Amino acid sequence: MRQTLILICAAIAALSPLVAAPAASQQEQELPSEWTLCINEGKVYPPDIAADGCTAVIRSGNRMPRELAVAFTNRGLAYRALGDMDRAFADYDSAIKLDPSYAFAFNNRGAARRDNGEYDRAIADYTEAIRIDPRNAAILTNRGAAWRDKGDLDRAIADYDEAIRVNPKYATAFTNRGNAYREKGDIDRAAADYSAAIEVDPTNAIAFNNRGAAYLVKGDFEHALVYYSEAIRLDPSYALAFNNRGMVWRDKGDLDLAVADFGEAIKLNPRFGAAMVNRANAWRDKGEFDRALADYGDAIRLNPRNTFALSSRGLARLRRGELDDSISDFDAALGLNPKLADSLYGRGIAKRKKGDPMGADADLAAAKAIRPGIAQEFALSEIE
Repeated sequence: MRQTLILICAAIAALSPLVAAPAASQQEQELPSEWTLCINEGKVYPPDIAADGCTAVIRSGNRMPRELAVAFTNRGLAYRALGDMDRAFADYDSAIKLDPSYAFAFNNRGAARRDNGEYDRAIADYTEAIRIDPRNAAILTNRGAAWRDKGDLDRAIADYDEAIRVNPKYATAFTNRGNAYREKGDIDRAAADYSAAIEVDPTNAIAFNNRGAAYLVKGDFEHALVYYSEAIRLDPSYALAFNNRGMVWRDKGDLDLAVADFGEAIKLNPRFGAAMVNRANAWRDKGEFDRALADYGDAIRLNPRNTFALSSRGLARLRRGELDDSISDFDAALGLNPKLADSLYGRGIAKRKKGDPMGADADLAAAKAIRPGIAQEFALSEIE
């Protein structure tokens, strides 16, 4: 029995409000001006500096309503990046009050509401932004992402379709539509969209990562390796691609390379709990249980509700014969999700070993009802 965790990043478009640049002579004399800081093209400046630039614009006086709306919207973006959502919302509200025809203010407020899990209100803001600017592929894609968050994949795909219709070169729409098709189980259409995203933008690391994931789901390890490796070449700081390539190495049986890739993912993102669990499973399969338990523990400390980590640690403890500790982990996982077949079956084995045949039979039967082939999976992993 092998637990596999594949993570695919859903690329979400982000809009940066734009303003007219000053004349070249002004730029030479005045850079960095308050506008340069506020616009923060390419995110050259940290968000607190960008916010200060926008504040200077707002306080300077003699600004047109659209200019002030841009400044408030950009400062809202900076506050959002700093985690100050109250001030971000206040600035977006001010921008909309100053200029109700400024689509980016509605878009960015929608993005902030999406961050807060307020999907209906986010969709309402995106819809108003689209009413103002119906040919903006990025805003259409953002609304599609909000529909996806609500679980309405058909409406998400409809928005991605429209985004692609108005801008056939917009790679993010192809990537997000591919993710939606993947979630619907249509791997072939997902793969086609990832390929289209790569064709449109050959430097799109996310599209290469997701194309690799489509190959991995289909069991084509060699092509998956090629695409994950290209994603990493394009973006060496892409922790998710390292994690996913590690899954390929693990499925191919090369545990040393798997551990190395999971380790790089964790180095790049020290709060990457899934990579910790994946590396722990690789350590477990190598028979290095102390290292496995250390990684499981780190993942659980990051998120005590991580059922994948709890269940996986329970299986590792079961292999070591630590029956009481394994049952404790399985209990914790099942308390969060009673339908976890691995935890039910693992707990059944532990109860049987402890001399509780009735409890064991109940857990094993429940696990088989959820996943009929689970006994064979455990037997292949020599957990019986």
